[in-house]
Amino acid sequence: MGHPADDLAAAFQIEGWPVRGRLVRLGDAIDTILSAHAYPEPVAALLGEACALAALVGSALKFEGRLIVQAQGDGPVRYVVADYDTEGHLRGYCRFDEAEVAEASKGFVRPGARALLGQGVFVMTLDRGPDFERTQGITPIEGESLSLAAEHYFVQSEQVPTKVHLAVGSVTTETGTAWRAGGALIQLIAADDARGSTEEVWDRSRALFQTLGDDELIDPTITPETLLFRLFHEDGVRLEDARALKAICRCSPDRIQSVLGSFSEAERADMVEPDGKIHVTCEYCASVYKLDPEALAAEAES
Repeated sequence: MGHPADDLAAAFQIEGWPVRGRLVRLGDAIDTILSAHAYPEPVAALLGEACALAALVGSALKFEGRLIVQAQGDGPVRYVVADYDTEGHLRGYCRFDEAEVAEASKGFVRPGARALLGQGVFVMTLDRGPDFERTQGITPIEGESLSLAAEHYFVQSEQVPTKVHLAVGSVTTETGTAWRAGGALIQLIAADDARGSTEEVWDRSRALFQTLGDDELIDPTITPETLLFRLFHEDGVRLEDARALKAICRCSPDRIQSVLGSFSEAERADMVEPDGKIHVTCEYCASVYKLDPEALAAEAES
């Protein structure tokens, strides 16, 4: 039985090689996330890469919880965050200065993560729920891309040689254009007495991995199996543990009401719009909630 071609994260194994890998393909899920906001193209691309990376790493977790990938700096994009939970739900958003992004985008090449984020930090956070403390790894943003920042993170924080390839772009469909994203990751499994040195195999793996093109990662006509076969066909590669991905935000009227309930009555009064309601827009999915201040006051008193 074949795997779906879109909105999935899966592991892959090259026969007999001390290398593990993961592949992510995003269609409707990433289009939903990026289309919810009027992001400039470079900002949308950066967020798409962050979402693909969160799914790549998060789908390997062996426990229930969330992986949060974020980067922040002093550049035109102040903050980018992608949130993956182990049910396969994705969400994400960016904060940016529109004028600064426009200035950074004047060249012929789409500005990358370093140009957009400037000097800053790359962070991965594991959240296993209220009964556990969050664990977090932080490294400086290194290199010109989010892929290189992630590779640096794995080497510095986990001492695992890693190669990451992320791609985001738009494709033309029957109904217009739609965003797509993809990601692939390979990691070296540590040498031991049985395996001996793995350096030569790792060099070969990286050389093959570097032939992967952005267009291949986001092309809806290329299945995951075909993509991997193109890379590693001479050695045998199999896709396994595929799981579906969806764009689902965790915001809700109850959550918004709970947040507003933490403000004083005077603070809530300052938030009231001309229609008599308090308007709250979710940063992630751009859903707008309109709440009655009297109902909030009654709830806060109960």
